[in-house]
Amino acid sequence: MSRRDQINLNQAEITDFLKNSRTIILVSNGKNGYPHPMPMWYAVGDDNTIYMTTFRKSQKINNLRKDPKCALLVESGDAYQELKSVLIYTEVELVEETEDVRDILFNISVQRGDVQADAGDAVRDGMNKSASKRIGMKFAPNKIVTWDHSKLGGVY
Repeated sequence: MSRRDQINLNQAEITDFLKNSRTIILVSNGKNGYPHPMPMWYAVGDDNTIYMTTFRKSQKINNLRKDPKCALLVESGDAYQELKSVLIYTEVELVEETEDVRDILFNISVQRGDVQADAGDAVRDGMNKSASKRIGMKFAPNKIVTWDHSKLGGVY
């Protein structure tokens, strides 16, 4: 008997989990046909849209330019009864403009707690040099699959 309905996260739980996690695994379709999983820092926007940046010439970007389909995974827990995950199936939208990339960098820093949201223009301006070497990535969820084994109360 499937207990999938018992372990699903609702929208508020998904958003909370994404906003309070620090690293997401980006899985692109790599060269030679193998998946290419990479840990990434990220920020969460409206409707659980995920934003990241990376260097323009990275293997991730090469992969995503060839095939924009990818998966994103955030997980926690050490024991089976603690496992909690959000798996997002999506396609990337590349963000090229330096100011937009800088804003993504800023939002990632805010979500991670490295910068205050009201830090001001001086902090943003300081991110311009890094942003000019980077590309932004926007991932609007096509499908989200979740599980939280703690909802089963330790009974399996």
